[in-house]
Amino acid sequence: MSEQSVSKVVVLMGGPSAEREVSLSSGDECAKALAGEGYEVVKIDAGRDLAERLKAEAPDVVFNALHGRWGEDGCVQGLLEWLQIPYTHSGVLASSLAMDKERAKDTFRAAGLPVVASILAEKDEVQARHVMEPPYVVKPYNEGSSVGIYIVSDGANTPPKLAATMPDTVMVETYAPGRELTTTVMGDRALGVTDIITDGWYDYDAKYAEGGSRHVIPADIPAEIEAACLDFALRAHEALGCRGVSRTDFRWDEDRGLDGLIILETNTQPGMTPTSLAPEQGAHLGYSFGQFCAWMVEDASCSR
Repeated sequence: MSEQSVSKVVVLMGGPSAEREVSLSSGDECAKALAGEGYEVVKIDAGRDLAERLKAEAPDVVFNALHGRWGEDGCVQGLLEWLQIPYTHSGVLASSLAMDKERAKDTFRAAGLPVVASILAEKDEVQARHVMEPPYVVKPYNEGSSVGIYIVSDGANTPPKLAATMPDTVMVETYAPGRELTTTVMGDRALGVTDIITDGWYDYDAKYAEGGSRHVIPADIPAEIEAACLDFALRAHEALGCRGVSRTDFRWDEDRGLDGLIILETNTQPGMTPTSLAPEQGAHLGYSFGQFCAWMVEDASCSR
């Protein structure tokens, strides 16, 4: 979209997912930044009356700051397509594919991208026996932000006891040791590589709690690994059919070199506060937070 054609932006935030609080934070920061860039901004906490509220506001663009199910899995994207309101980030199919972790892995495998072995299993079965040789990880197959991650250590005698909030079907995947790396794609460009340093697994608290993690950009890694992260992230973005901004997360086992680099997942709507990983990579290349958000608004469209 041209700069002159966009004046009113609705920022979608909150919603009913497990990542509601993070989305509210992202939405507040994006709304503030976009107002600073000269847009008229209206914030909407997405509920069942969303279609009616959007019709009443009649925005030029929707900035989608929702995270998790409903907002990141193709559902709200379908509504925006139906209403023919241009929106940011990925479209219906890419959003749905990326959120379904097993289908995303199938897509990556077909594109020749490295992922670990995984299966889908019933929650009761996973709690009754080891469905995979430890060490392995259990997670929801259709949530983001490391919600509900269980690590079963090598030599564990018993299977994990899962929370009641875990879905009936879960993903079980081979544990990938090593460092946590991430790369943001903005349009057709991979921006850089960040090394995420934590005391343990990069779970929900490590991502969002104060002092939960430390980000090092550019990552202190060999040139070969940096180049591979940039290449794999862009190829993952393209294989899923992503648009706008996405972020691909990696694990890298230094002892195995390039063979130790695997893709964990691609996030079609990464966290969007000034200190979140994707905006940090934008800032490293000279984009202010406001400019980063404004780029997404100007990139917005239907039929994504």
